[in-house]
Amino acid sequence: MWEQRGRLPVGSPVGAWSAAQFGLVTRAQASAAGMTSDAIEWKVASGRWTVAARGVYLTTPGRSGWEVRAGAAFLRVHSTHGLADAALVGSSAAFVLGLLPTSPAVVRVGIPHARRVEAPHGVSLHRMVRFDEVLDDLAYPWRTTVSVTVLDCAAEGDADAALALVARAVQRGLTTAERLDAELRARGRHRHGRLLRQVLGEVGDGAHSAAELRYVRDVETAHGLPRGRRQAAGNRGAVHDTEYEGFATIVEVDGRLGHERWADRVRDGRRDRGAAGRGAFTTRVFWPDVAVTPCRTAVEVGSVLRARGWLGSPRPCRRTGCVVPRR
Repeated sequence: MWEQRGRLPVGSPVGAWSAAQFGLVTRAQASAAGMTSDAIEWKVASGRWTVAARGVYLTTPGRSGWEVRAGAAFLRVHSTHGLADAALVGSSAAFVLGLLPTSPAVVRVGIPHARRVEAPHGVSLHRMVRFDEVLDDLAYPWRTTVSVTVLDCAAEGDADAALALVARAVQRGLTTAERLDAELRARGRHRHGRLLRQVLGEVGDGAHSAAELRYVRDVETAHGLPRGRRQAAGNRGAVHDTEYEGFATIVEVDGRLGHERWADRVRDGRRDRGAAGRGAFTTRVFWPDVAVTPCRTAVEVGSVLRARGWLGSPRPCRRTGCVVPRR
């Protein structure tokens, strides 16, 4: 049996259910609250309620939107026993969390692998082996945890979108790099697993070092940029990731994934101003720049260096589709 979560006590007023479920109630919930079948039918016949799905009623006619549609789908799939046997998953859970800007066209609902349920119209059902393990205990309507939701959605897009989604979730404080890394290890396989493991598995200084390594290997060396000086000393003890001394240019590689501390941002600003005071231009690159679009980054850094005196040009690397033009 699955643990009961989010269930209001039997006998609670229908209004409490409605408030928790986007204005929706099920026939079973209304009956548990003391309403007879005749009373329910009268609500519908009088127009005070409308039928949102089979056995699901909208108690505030005229209310519409994705939340109502998703709530009706969830309640239609959810059993009448109050058990946690249905949950919003994937893009549906992500939209509820505010991680996606637009509502998904199809409502996604997950169910335990052993359940057999007919999918309502416009609903995509996902049978899940780890269903009970990945539910958010505190959210209702039930949905997958933030970490599970983020990684599910990250597997559907390209690497750039995956990194952006992961960073957004961490920066907003919805989850942590450690939790995401643990979930990635728990599932074993992921479309962007290799990249995400490198990003998530080395937080703080480790992530920063990994990003710097990618910059040197995949941006600078692979595209024939001038060789920069690493960990170059600046003013007042500041250290710069890469400095191109002959061209008064500094490239800082920011491998931080989470929200930076205020003190870190202040320190970075002081370091950049110190470099500017001696005539050096500072530019910053981030994880997507070195891990997803290193060729484009090489073109951009090359343009900065050429504007400051470099007479060379970036060369194409061995990547398929490298955007650096051939000479």
